[in-house]
Amino acid sequence: MSFVEYKTEGHVGIITMSREKALNAINDQVLDDLEAVLDGVDLENIRALIITGAGKKAFVAGADIASMADMPSEDGVKFGRKGNELFLKIERFPIPIVAAVNGFALGGGCELALACDIRIASDNAMFALPETGLGIIPSFGGTQRLPRLINVGIAKEMLYTGRRVMADEALKFGIVNAVYTQDELMDKAMELANRIASKAPIGVRAAKAAVNGGLQVSIDEGIEIELENSAKGFGSQDQRNAMHAFVEKRKPDPFINK
Repeated sequence: MSFVEYKTEGHVGIITMSREKALNAINDQVLDDLEAVLDGVDLENIRALIITGAGKKAFVAGADIASMADMPSEDGVKFGRKGNELFLKIERFPIPIVAAVNGFALGGGCELALACDIRIASDNAMFALPETGLGIIPSFGGTQRLPRLINVGIAKEMLYTGRRVMADEALKFGIVNAVYTQDELMDKAMELANRIASKAPIGVRAAKAAVNGGLQVSIDEGIEIELENSAKGFGSQDQRNAMHAFVEKRKPDPFINK
């Protein structure tokens, strides 16, 4: 049985963390299942992904604490490295990933959302990194991504105290781009993903690579990364199609990712 479900709608892939009885908590199998789904995404046809959680209570309510309670240090580091490598894969995935956060996004669930390109939330969403109250720290990238995303002081408060941030505060802090009702959330996520998918895939992927690469280096190095990625579009069929359509004041033909 897989704890991660995958389906497609047009050019959008929808990944559902499907361990509802355990509030979609992360364990070794969940990580393996999620990686297998990512490895199976048809990048020729899929242009954006959505990650969400099964049910209305939780996106992912953290790691499975019961499986971690008696872990020796070496196993804890091994588990952290496994999650970190997967979440880096999500962050660096060639196509944009939207997190549709429906309920609890605690610990590893918050870190999963942070690894995605864009986050939107339902009005019952809650974000927290409560690991210090359990004698550990976030180990799937939370100590690194959160301070890069929001005000460092707020990030440190969340990390040091385990402060729970509700949807309205998450919007104010910049953790999420928008908040919707629970019933609206997936429709809005699909709208956003389809807007991304409607653009030239070569351009979108190059933009993601340029942003992610540039965030890690100086502005001078970032400009070079931008130019390298800019070159990917020129000479493509999609670029010629779109630019000729613009000049001729007509809609471009459907993009073909070539």
